[in-house]
Amino acid sequence: MNIIEQLNWRYATKSFDSEKIIGEDDINTLLEAFNLTATSYGLQPIKLIVIKDKALQEQLVPLSFNQKQVMEASHLFVFCIDSKMDTPFILDYFNRVKDIRNTPNEILDPFKTFLVEDFGSKTQIDKENWAAKQAYLAMGNLMTVCALLNIDACPMEGFSPKDYDAILNLEKLKLKSVLIMPIGYRAKDDFMSKLKKVRKPINESVIIWK
Repeated sequence: MNIIEQLNWRYATKSFDSEKIIGEDDINTLLEAFNLTATSYGLQPIKLIVIKDKALQEQLVPLSFNQKQVMEASHLFVFCIDSKMDTPFILDYFNRVKDIRNTPNEILDPFKTFLVEDFGSKTQIDKENWAAKQAYLAMGNLMTVCALLNIDACPMEGFSPKDYDAILNLEKLKLKSVLIMPIGYRAKDDFMSKLKKVRKPINESVIIWK
């Protein structure tokens, strides 16, 4: 597979074929890719909500600036952050490291103490801004994986997080929505699919330090 060719193929899809549904195997690949996304400190302060209920997708369209892709897409991905990033949240990570790697406490404890103190000094806004950056990493990763699977996607910031949180009852799950991404297969009449990609020349976007 030519990765550059696939990245040229992908675009922010404006119209999906609502009759085409992504297979379970591909969805599972995307979920694994989400879970394998790199995050700062490895803390994974993000969760992915997968919606494939058409009635719910239709209900979310007005809360997404009436962007019809939310309803037309095979699935809607909602990227969320944990709203409670406290000491137990951090200790849970270190318990997982110990269980999986059997790392000695004398190695883990200094880093554990640093993170507990560091996060303890951050404001809630600071922690949520940090977590949102991890959600962007995950979305970028999934956009590439979608392209490799010939799945179309449209990354979106244009929605009402508060309204999404209310409809999806995210407060009960201690989550906040930060990004959404409808995924599926492009409609044949999506004019955007025929347009050339607009990018700067590489020598204007990349600096090679010599």
